[in-house]
Amino acid sequence: MLRDALPEIHTKLPGPKSAAVIARREAVVPSAIHCGYPVVMKRAEGAIIEDLDGNHFLDWIGGVGVLNIGHCHPEVVAAVKEQADKYFHGMFNVVTHEGYVSLAEKLCEIAPVRGAKKRAYFTNSGAEADENAVKIAKAFTKRPNIIVFSGAFHGRTLLTMSMTSKKAYAVGMGPFPDGVYRAEFPYLYRRPTGMPEEAAIDYYVEKFQEVFENASPAAYVAAVVVEPLQGEGGFIPAPLPWIKVIRKICDEHGILLIADEVQSGFCRTGRMFASEYWKEAGVEPDIIATAKSIAAGVPLSAIVARDEIMESVPGGVIGGTFGGNALACAASLKTIEIMERDHLADRSLAIGEKVMARYKEWLAKYDCVGDVRGLGGMIGIEFVEDKASKKPAKALTGAIIAECAANGLLVEGAGIYGNVIRFLAPLVITDEQLEAGLNIFERAIKTCAKV
Repeated sequence: MLRDALPEIHTKLPGPKSAAVIARREAVVPSAIHCGYPVVMKRAEGAIIEDLDGNHFLDWIGGVGVLNIGHCHPEVVAAVKEQADKYFHGMFNVVTHEGYVSLAEKLCEIAPVRGAKKRAYFTNSGAEADENAVKIAKAFTKRPNIIVFSGAFHGRTLLTMSMTSKKAYAVGMGPFPDGVYRAEFPYLYRRPTGMPEEAAIDYYVEKFQEVFENASPAAYVAAVVVEPLQGEGGFIPAPLPWIKVIRKICDEHGILLIADEVQSGFCRTGRMFASEYWKEAGVEPDIIATAKSIAAGVPLSAIVARDEIMESVPGGVIGGTFGGNALACAASLKTIEIMERDHLADRSLAIGEKVMARYKEWLAKYDCVGDVRGLGGMIGIEFVEDKASKKPAKALTGAIIAECAANGLLVEGAGIYGNVIRFLAPLVITDEQLEAGLNIFERAIKTCAKV
């Protein structure tokens, strides 16, 4: 059974059948949509991908966080097939379908946003969710500006490119919308040299407050948008003491706090939503924007907020043709049911403990491993030229990624310096697969770092 298989490579990569499709891709698809992996999918189950040449790859990328319940979960496949026999689509502005309503009810039940009464609606992608969250915040506050952070990634629409920190994602795309201002994210591993961690929280809070002086007065800020755990920025958790202060500052100035849970939602961090950790610490976001693993690979995203915020939006400002598509809603309802029934948040914590334990061994053994961090099963490992200098080792990181792929393990880079490898394996990965992946990864480190 494919979902229980281990990584196994039989051919030179890419194999002949895969190479033929890759050549066809290169002829008709823009090269800006780059793919560096020698894999053409034939089928996939759980955490395993089989390519056209019969090679088995262990997937630690999971569609970049889309496949928390794994590839082709049979119950989700059945739910989508059942819905397809009834109808594919009905635009929600024109006809009501029950799946949309049921999913909105479910998200209002489980999303840890402020307020007793909540409302939810659906778009198609993470970027759309983030952009709509900002629309809602502006409608409610009647203010024009937002604050985002260094290292942030929020999407590739014009607004979300502006919100995204790394401008490699926005080359030649300006001018950008006004009113997007940036504060420094608390990247504790790279805090100022010699600064104690406890002092660093105050330092980053002060950097945040400087935005009110240098960019936008607080009275003109509609929202602060925070990833509870930065994704593209390098899998950096927002420290809870820092987020508690940011929440307090927002409350003092009537600013909404938006949690971008596009990548961190749906059991990835050991909670259904990473902002549940915020709630446990006594603070909650006002709005959650989420996507990726919401529907196990069917395009869908969601925005959840309390009633008074949602009801401030004028008619016609939000909505869209495909948002809350019937097939996507059916997939999402079944996905959430499986996550709750099978305790995948707990499984994420168990996986995270095993991975972190192994990564910490490498941190102690290898001078090229600078830092390991994360929440639950969302973990980053940062590679440096040496621990003393902390100089980012981008070339080494790329070599490790390629070496892993050559041996049947798919991992992906991240980080503002391109020197972090992220762990996003499906949470249905078996213990045997996890161990096999860790062994391939360590061998790749030894090979590439020559240790």
